[in-house]
Amino acid sequence: MSTVTATAPTTPVADMQTAAVLRVRGLRKAFKQREVLRGIDWDVPPGRVIGLLGRNGAGKTTLLRCLLGLSPLDAGTVELFGEPMTEPGGERMHRIGFVPQTFDLFPWMKVRAYLDFTAAFYAHWNHALAARLLGDWELDPKQKIGELSQGQRQKLAIVRAIAPEPDLLVLDEPVASLDPQARRAFMAELLALMQAPGKTVIFSTHITADLERADADITLLRDGAIQFTRPLAELRERMRRAVLTRSDGWPQAPATAGLLKATLKGDEAQLLVEDANPDSLHALAAREGATLRIETPTLEDLFVELA
Repeated sequence: MSTVTATAPTTPVADMQTAAVLRVRGLRKAFKQREVLRGIDWDVPPGRVIGLLGRNGAGKTTLLRCLLGLSPLDAGTVELFGEPMTEPGGERMHRIGFVPQTFDLFPWMKVRAYLDFTAAFYAHWNHALAARLLGDWELDPKQKIGELSQGQRQKLAIVRAIAPEPDLLVLDEPVASLDPQARRAFMAELLALMQAPGKTVIFSTHITADLERADADITLLRDGAIQFTRPLAELRERMRRAVLTRSDGWPQAPATAGLLKATLKGDEAQLLVEDANPDSLHALAAREGATLRIETPTLEDLFVELA
């Protein structure tokens, strides 16, 4: 199989509805002379779920940590709620919830004590919500964190992040350790949180079904840069896979307008096309002496093809 790839083309409440929650310009980050993030420019509007997609090692966790001031920048700027994010702190941190990939803090503390301790750092904390989630997710308030399974610790991290009812919720693979039932319950809580005006979620995950359930905007991180940010509905509308089949195979991929990626496999040429014109694709098939099948790829398909 051969592959050919082409590049894809304290704020007042009233202002929160229009101003970007997050604005990134020229963000660069390297580790041991390997540049992971290469001049990221990114604007995140309020009131949306943003699904951050990228292969393992693409820099998703590094990007999220840079956004929150948890990792220093080599170059560039980050603004959260219209203010520079130079280091964690300030009133804006009361408006942010964060779920990291792994949660290993305070193993000696009991669940309830940990949540009470954390609540003291926030201007707002929904104690009733936290208590309900502990019950719904079967977390024993009297159990020590160090005795929890990885999945239970992840649930606790999610409770901690949601209880302040943040304006910005940042999630780094939050459901990787959860079983399907727990993941569905988490998504229900996430969607309930999003019903409040101005709430924004940045959600890094490989589980594309969760992003589809949330009707997320999709941001693709590849080769240290953001390739695009588009609503899921727009991706579904504009992307098509044209499958051209002929018995004598394909020495090279045929060219067509809007081609993003072409994969040759046996007697098939699979073309991922943006804004495909069916008439043009049928004409291409006729010229190449091939049969044509046009498909609508899933979000998972697009991730595999473009990431």
